[in-house]
Amino acid sequence: MSKKKQPHRPKHVPQRTCFVCREKGDKRQLTRLVRTPEGSVVIDPTGKQNGRGAYLCDQSACWEKVLTNGRLLNQALKTTVSEADLAAIAAQRPAVSQEVEPH
Repeated sequence: MSKKKQPHRPKHVPQRTCFVCREKGDKRQLTRLVRTPEGSVVIDPTGKQNGRGAYLCDQSACWEKVLTNGRLLNQALKTTVSEADLAAIAAQRPAVSQEVEPH
């Protein structure tokens, strides 16, 4: 008796949604912001830090909206984000893609 090989299934890639523009993308392509158990808000490069998380895509428009209007982050993380936390997030902001505007 010979065993039949199972057809190779593609690897599962977790999907997450940007909380600003609501577009879905691969979890690894998005930046996770997390409210830590201590109450501060930080960027989570590992994607595994404890706390409530929200994902943000790499579009510059989304980052600008979050950094200028902290209310969006407050809603996503169900907390009040301090100015110091927003400044720290802005300083750690990853390189964002620049959208090309059609001419």
